[in-house]
Amino acid sequence: MSRAMNQAAATVPETVEAWALAFITSTDLAHKLRPPEAPIVFAADAVPLRIDAPGRPAELEVVPRSKRSVRQGELGDPTKRARLLHTFWHHELQAAELMAWALLAFPDAPEEFRRGLLRICGDELRHMRMYEARIREMGHAVGDFPVRDWFWQRVPSCETVVQFVALLGLGLEGANLDHADRYAAWFESAGDAKGASVQRAVGADEIAHVRFAAEWFARLGGAELEFEDWARSLVAPLTPALFRGRPMNREGRRRAGFSEEFLDALEAFEAQR
Repeated sequence: MSRAMNQAAATVPETVEAWALAFITSTDLAHKLRPPEAPIVFAADAVPLRIDAPGRPAELEVVPRSKRSVRQGELGDPTKRARLLHTFWHHELQAAELMAWALLAFPDAPEEFRRGLLRICGDELRHMRMYEARIREMGHAVGDFPVRDWFWQRVPSCETVVQFVALLGLGLEGANLDHADRYAAWFESAGDAKGASVQRAVGADEIAHVRFAAEWFARLGGAELEFEDWARSLVAPLTPALFRGRPMNREGRRRAGFSEEFLDALEAFEAQR
C-alpha cells in the first residue's frame, strides 16, 4: 500500500470520499469492523478514483480459491457453521468496501444515488457486526477461516455506474435474497436459531438494497428494468445464471422490484445457454 493510502487511513476523514478511501485501504481489522462514522459532506472537487484491491488485515488469510461450500448435512458441526458464517461476514465486508469503491469511482453520479450507496454501506457494516457477534458466540473469531476476495476480482471491472448497479445491486445482492432464505432454513434445521435469525435479518435488509438497485438501474438507464437489459449490462464473462439461487426466492425478489417476466426469464436462463 502506498504511503498516501496509509496516511489516508490514519487521519480523521472530513469528506465522504476521504472516509471511503480510508475504509477501503485500511489494513487494521478494528477499522474494517468499526470504521468511524462517515461524514455527510462530499468533496466539491472529486475526480474518479478506481481502486483495484482493498487493504487486508494480517488476521485475514486471503486465498485464490475457496474450499468446497459447506453442505446442509454438515451444519450439525458447529465449526462448519462458524466457517459458513465467516464466509458470509466476508461477503458483507466486500459489499461495504465496494459501495465505498463506487463512491470514489463515480463522483459524477447523482448525489441522491451516492447517498443511497453510503446508507447501504452502513447496513453492510452492521451485518458484519451481526455475523462477527454470532461467530464469537460459537467460540471462533474473524480470521479463523480463510477468505476469497471474489467480489473484488469482478466488480472493479465495471466501467459505468449502470454496470456497477447491475452486478453488485441486482446481481450479487439479488442472489443473496435466494441464499439468505435457503441458509436460514438450513440453520434452523441444524438447531441454530440464532444463526437463522441473523440470516433472516440480513435477507430482510437486502430486499431494500435490491429495490434501490432496481430503481436506479431504471433511472440511470432511462427505461424500466428488463431482464435482457440487465443481462447485457453484466461484465463479461458473467451471466445471469451465476446470480440465481436454488430455490429462487420469488417473493423476496418481487418485493425488491423484479417483475414476473424478469423472474421467469432468470429461472429459465440456464436452459437457453
